[in-house]
Amino acid sequence: MLRDLRDKPAPTYVIVHKVDRLARNRADDVEINLAIQAAGARLVSATENIDETPSGMLMHGIMSSIAEFYSRNLATEVVKGMDQKAALGGTPGKAPLGYRNVMATSDDGRPVRTVEIDPERAPHVVWAFAAYATGDWSIRALCAELNARGLTQAPTPMYPARPIRESHLHHLLSHPYYLGDIRYRGVRYKGKHPALIDQMTWDRVQTVLK
Repeated sequence: MLRDLRDKPAPTYVIVHKVDRLARNRADDVEINLAIQAAGARLVSATENIDETPSGMLMHGIMSSIAEFYSRNLATEVVKGMDQKAALGGTPGKAPLGYRNVMATSDDGRPVRTVEIDPERAPHVVWAFAAYATGDWSIRALCAELNARGLTQAPTPMYPARPIRESHLHHLLSHPYYLGDIRYRGVRYKGKHPALIDQMTWDRVQTVLK
């Protein structure tokens, strides 16, 4: 929209559903409105009474401040919820390679998000830890072998299954999730998900990585 305002013949109006759909903080709101004014257009909200009168400009400022508060408060609440989920052993976000996020049903019939072992990829991950613990493999050689064995990253709606990279493998081998722990925002918790490796294998792998 801003590019069109700059590069195309100026429109008469820029119409939005609500001000909070245009910007989520006051700084962006001011910058966008300056661009609209520079193009000779007027901002119109379909659901709010904002115009170029003093009362309309006051309403615009109030709505922009409310939008910024809502955005920041929502971000705070999301972080708080993720912290609590991790502390209770849940998995914040996407589970790592060898696991998969699934929807299950609770005892009272409610849908709940949970994590289960990926039967296709977990055996490769277990083998990778066991092999690297021997000290006979470099990250590069182990990565090539895993790709030859058919290990791929899980596909997503945007990307197909892809071979793993050396940097990904190094991160995988140092991830305590496979030991059964959750690491979130620098804090480690005991997870509810099943572990793929035991403590002895984990300790050996960390020693070799160092």
